[in-house]
Amino acid sequence: MSYSKLTHIAEKAASKSAQQLRKSDRTRKAILDGALELLWSRPFRDLTVAELMEVTGICRSAFYRYFDDLYALMETLLLSLEEDIFDVAAPWFSREGNPVDTLRESLSGLVRVCYEQGPILRAVSDASTIDDRLENVWSSFLTQFDDAVTANIEAQQAEGFIQEFSARPVAVALNRMDAYLFVHAFGRHPRQNPELVLESVTRLWVSTLYQSSPITTKNND
Repeated sequence: MSYSKLTHIAEKAASKSAQQLRKSDRTRKAILDGALELLWSRPFRDLTVAELMEVTGICRSAFYRYFDDLYALMETLLLSLEEDIFDVAAPWFSREGNPVDTLRESLSGLVRVCYEQGPILRAVSDASTIDDRLENVWSSFLTQFDDAVTANIEAQQAEGFIQEFSARPVAVALNRMDAYLFVHAFGRHPRQNPELVLESVTRLWVSTLYQSSPITTKNND
């Protein structure tokens, strides 16, 4: 067989493999999107694989090609949400620019993401009380934000932007406040007004971290 013929066969096989991969990605995304749709109107404990796959229009057996069970599905959704949250929180964590302005920008992105995907937070928070895996995933999810916020507070304390206090307890308190508020404000339809939620969390974060900051004092002059 000629080299050109072999190349053609290889390219055709690669194209077919790519198409199958894209189809696989679409199927997996359809399952994840279907789960989010159902969670808007019902608690996680009422979700079933059969109902989920009926919503997606995909055969039930396809579910188990991607997820061991519904708990694994929820873990995947939470990890995806975690990535989205860190992406929108990047301005404040980058420590570039005015810290108060970047905090406001990050909180705005955080509220937007949680407004769009609130049922994931609610479902994992609820399910973590009955499933050890999700309890660990939920705990790890919160702890990562505790670590990141603690480190950023300490860095900005060293730079003189935030007054001296024990950073970790404050970081934990702010993060738990956010988690509780977002679960209850955005976890079900009808959702609360995101602008009012944003105003509340921004007021609490800014007043807690920057009330006595030279930046805040200067801005108020």
